[in-house]
Amino acid sequence: MTFDPNAKLDPSQVEDRRGSGSTAGGPIVVGGGAVGLIIVIALLLLGVDPTSLVDTTSQPPIEGVQSAQDCRTGADANKREDCRVVGIVDSVQRYWSDEFNRRGTTYSLAPTVIFTGYTEAACGTASAATGPFYCPSDRKVYLDISFFQEMQSRFGAKGGPFAEAYVIAHEYGHHVQDVLGTLAQSSSNRASVRVELQADCLSGVWAKHAADTGFLQAPTDAEIAQALDAAAAVGDDRIQRQTQGKVTPESWTHGSSEQRQFWFSTGYTSGNMDRCDTSKV
Repeated sequence: MTFDPNAKLDPSQVEDRRGSGSTAGGPIVVGGGAVGLIIVIALLLLGVDPTSLVDTTSQPPIEGVQSAQDCRTGADANKREDCRVVGIVDSVQRYWSDEFNRRGTTYSLAPTVIFTGYTEAACGTASAATGPFYCPSDRKVYLDISFFQEMQSRFGAKGGPFAEAYVIAHEYGHHVQDVLGTLAQSSSNRASVRVELQADCLSGVWAKHAADTGFLQAPTDAEIAQALDAAAAVGDDRIQRQTQGKVTPESWTHGSSEQRQFWFSTGYTSGNMDRCDTSKV
């Protein structure tokens, strides 16, 4: 993933809480994200209490930590991972702002909160254990950047910058659903799968138009392969096979690896959010 080195980033769209020393409290968030619920289920199947992975003691601020507010240009995004997150968020939100405007409606910006370990969200406690998620209560995306390494070490993804872009764009797919009024609380596993697959499709739509936003170059075939690999890595069937040795489709909440790849590809090849109708899944 290559950003235009002269592109001007807007770091105000990313709230950097790394080293903030927050104290955990409240329920762990498990819904609404690309992989959060899957991770929690996987940990439970492995006999691990997800709450045990959240340090509830007060943490002192970490001195010398770089801030995402220092990310000003595409050149910064090409050098630093946190600045890459800023660039991706700026690009995703630029696309959806323009697309909603083209359709005669308004898209509301939603900041991304990056943190280390855990932080408080309106939906509960965000932690590294639950993975990235979108919280409709405060309309923010929550992300511990270390999750990208976790995708590789625990879930077998190959990783790469565009795999990260897929994850972030998926969470903004949930925000798009929220703005449109379609992000209702899922009444069944099947309904949840439809919501998640649609977010995968919306992620693909952004990928198709990423270069049009002026922040980065069009993704290469290899970079799209990174996104597809990440989508497969967090498929319900793959997670279940790894954690319990068998696949139980009736308990899926996000869709199979094949489904997730299919819907990202649908969004990417069409570049049209109208093609993201997962109601018949």
